[in-house]
Amino acid sequence: MSFPTITPAKFAERRRRGEELLLIDVREPEEYELARLEGARLLPLSLFNEWAPSLDREQETVFMCHHGVRSAQVCAFLARQGFTKIYNLVGGIDRWSNEIDPSVPRY
Repeated sequence: MSFPTITPAKFAERRRRGEELLLIDVREPEEYELARLEGARLLPLSLFNEWAPSLDREQETVFMCHHGVRSAQVCAFLARQGFTKIYNLVGGIDRWSNEIDPSVPRY
């Protein structure tokens, strides 16, 4: 099953327009300390079974990680569960830093 993706540029544009998109960072706390996006909610993939049941199916949600692989896994799983308002941030925080905000550290 496929799921939608969103580029950093498109996500930044939607944020600037004030759209209500929840941003969930599925990296681990050590990674989050190295680099993070303002407004991102840290929900580590390692604790997925604990936080997944609390997700709101009606809330447009963008998932991100370092390069977009782990967040894609989350999106694929959720899509199989019937979630439709989810997006994977293509290229993750690394692409965000490279294309949108170079002040976000790359690692």
